[in-house]
Amino acid sequence: MNPRRMTFSLPVYIPLLKFPSRNIYLPALLLMACASASLAQQTGTVYGVVKDPSGLPKANVNVAAVGLPGGAATDDRGAYSLEVPAQTDITIAFSHLGFQMQRVSVRLRAGERRELNRQLSAGEENLPTVVVSDERSREAGIIRIDPRTIEAIPTPSGSFESVLKTLPGVNMPSELSSQYFVRGGNYDENLVYVNDFEIYRPLLVRSGQQEGLSFIHPEMVNAVNFSAGGFAAEYGDKLSSVLDVSYRKPDKFGGTVYGSLLGGGLHLEGASKRFSYLTGVRYKSNQYLLNSLETKGEYKPSFLDFQSSLNYRISDRTSMAFLGHYARNKYRVVPETRETEFGTINEALRLTIYFDGQEVDQFETGMGGISLTHFPTDSLKLKFLASAFRTVESESFDILGQYFLDELERDLGSDEFGESVASRGVGSLLDHARNELSADVYNFEHRGALYGYRSELNWGIKYQHEAFDDELREWSYVDSAGYSLPHPRDQAGQPGPYSQQIELQDVLRTDISLTNERVHGFVNYNRLLGTERRVSVTAGWRAHYAALNGELVTGPRLLFSYKPPWRRNLVFRGAAGYYYQPPFYRELRNLEGGINPDVKAQRSIHFVAGGDYQFLAFGREFKLVSEFYYKKLDNLVPYKVENLRVRYFAANNSSGYATGADFRVNGEFVPGTESWISLSILKTEENLSDDFYYDYYNASGEKIYPGYTADNAATDSLLRFPGNLPRPTDQRVTFSMFFQDYIPRFPSWKMHMTLVFGTGLPFGPPGNDKYQDVFRVPYYRRVDIGFSKTFIDEDNPRQSRLKWANRIRSLWVSLEVFNLLQVNNTISYIWISDITNRSYAVPNFLSARTINLRVNMRF
Repeated sequence: MNPRRMTFSLPVYIPLLKFPSRNIYLPALLLMACASASLAQQTGTVYGVVKDPSGLPKANVNVAAVGLPGGAATDDRGAYSLEVPAQTDITIAFSHLGFQMQRVSVRLRAGERRELNRQLSAGEENLPTVVVSDERSREAGIIRIDPRTIEAIPTPSGSFESVLKTLPGVNMPSELSSQYFVRGGNYDENLVYVNDFEIYRPLLVRSGQQEGLSFIHPEMVNAVNFSAGGFAAEYGDKLSSVLDVSYRKPDKFGGTVYGSLLGGGLHLEGASKRFSYLTGVRYKSNQYLLNSLETKGEYKPSFLDFQSSLNYRISDRTSMAFLGHYARNKYRVVPETRETEFGTINEALRLTIYFDGQEVDQFETGMGGISLTHFPTDSLKLKFLASAFRTVESESFDILGQYFLDELERDLGSDEFGESVASRGVGSLLDHARNELSADVYNFEHRGALYGYRSELNWGIKYQHEAFDDELREWSYVDSAGYSLPHPRDQAGQPGPYSQQIELQDVLRTDISLTNERVHGFVNYNRLLGTERRVSVTAGWRAHYAALNGELVTGPRLLFSYKPPWRRNLVFRGAAGYYYQPPFYRELRNLEGGINPDVKAQRSIHFVAGGDYQFLAFGREFKLVSEFYYKKLDNLVPYKVENLRVRYFAANNSSGYATGADFRVNGEFVPGTESWISLSILKTEENLSDDFYYDYYNASGEKIYPGYTADNAATDSLLRFPGNLPRPTDQRVTFSMFFQDYIPRFPSWKMHMTLVFGTGLPFGPPGNDKYQDVFRVPYYRRVDIGFSKTFIDEDNPRQSRLKWANRIRSLWVSLEVFNLLQVNNTISYIWISDITNRSYAVPNFLSARTINLRVNMRF
């Protein structure tokens, strides 16, 4: 009998026995404890080092016992350690994307430690499915994502980050964008690393239509790690999350060619004895998708990028790497008409707008980074990094809109049902902008690691220089039937008589030149405790100094995990720490366009508790992950979200909290394919220290609102303090699913589906008064589905008489349906007023149902 199975069953069945006397409970419990302890000792350990074909240590190699839950992954030295059942014949599998899986059969005595060193060989082969969970990732609460899964996800944006929307705690409110927010944070609170280089994005982007391509090339990815909070001190200065991506190091020539109705690309890779390269070029034009939006017109988007990752092995202990990226994103639109129906069954309205003018935007970014890694000894790693980032951005638009707001017939029995029966308002909208921004960021960094038998010490220090040049010329104007809105007011602040005086809104006119220098560093220590390594503790400290405001912030971070002896496939973990986010640039710019250099770092104190449980069901491995968290937020900079544009108040005048729970179940719901289900519950609020308003009452004691006349003037007022208000990212419930399936007798026919549901986000009218943001966007509901046919499977290659055909490793075609349920999801609102100054929030809908065709060939 498998002793591992006995360890699971004894604690379950013994408490169910019925004893005639209460005195026998103690012996029974002692017997159970002794049995569990004795069986838990029936294990052994395999350990060793895994190297690549050139003899260098290979990180992130999966090591697992075939058919058993759990596993391990090699560290940067290629080292691993795996606990396995003793007195049992087992097979240890070593696997890594791009290499042949190796298997070794072993049988260990109880308490035995056996060294197994392996060297990988190039190529891939189809082997029985082995689901591996990296123990280090489990202990740190990090989610590891298989890059091959990302390739299958149907997504309109085509971005690598689209997989994150199906993970717990993550919300991606626009399918046109790669931006996301995590556990109540905003888009600017997420760290992204590629090969240890921090990634930056353009600053002026205000909508998904403008954004273009994300930085990460999916075809080049080797490993993906994601943490939604409570991460270690080695990761930098942001409040919410970290996405850590590493690119592959190929050992032979290959590539990928792919295309769809939304764009295409090419990736090439190769290697010699000491040198390897990855190069990719992508082009995207989502004109086809934008034509499904409610605003009709001439869309001409053009997004192009080029990226290269180079690696050179100087010696067996020294290597050099380069990462380069260039992107040119152009967006041009000549809007023509828009028609939006909204309201309720009791008040059905239609907004019709006829446009003149155009919008032309360009975002040009470049990034280059070089790193040098040296191992003076087997236990010491030194890494030096230098990088530069530059972005040049421009926004230009002059768009005039003539709008008509009509009331619709609601009587189902009427021949005019759904037709206009009355006019609520007629007017004009004029939006103007000439915005230009350039930014340069330079980094110089050192990272080190010292590896011990059961410990690991990491440290790092980084110098950063930033320079910004920002010129804003932006305003809008609303005219209703010849009258400027809002109405000009008299000296007492009361609405004046109707006037032809022009009053512009949302006026931004600034010229800003700003530089800043930073120094930040960390130290992080991890230790495995106990003879069976059941306890892992990671303690770290991080510090940051900014020259602009002279602020120094420091704080500790602590992570721990515990694997109980009665459940080898169960891990409890917790984390706590101080997380600071010093202002970068946008936090310094207020709603009027001015700069406040005295803005301090925002602070979030994380408390996270959770665990994961690996179990077998239907003969396959599954994992249940749960986390409960509370974040105490101080020195917050309030903001408003308009589509993808985050507009800050540029003052540390708020405090708040975020609390919730995340759950995820993943595994082979269908044999041979991984799927998962996620559920998140969140509540986040803030309290502005200087936020207040007045309620006004007339002589009869009735409350009156803006727009009152002299005949109904205020005679009394009452000061109000709003208290805690929902933050702009307060999405209470999110449910998501990624599901894969295939036809049993025809496994080359597959289905991939993503489903996302989210409750509404807060919003309110334009302006600085956050207490007015009491409305909620309708629920977000979206299903994207793809059907694929694999013609050539790299896991089951077939020989062809044509030599060129044998060079093709895989070939598949996918038909995708975006927004399968044809739901009008809302991303933001446009506010329209009539002559009485009554405002209407008209929703801006996301894309409608569209069909896409994708072709992918790997050689």
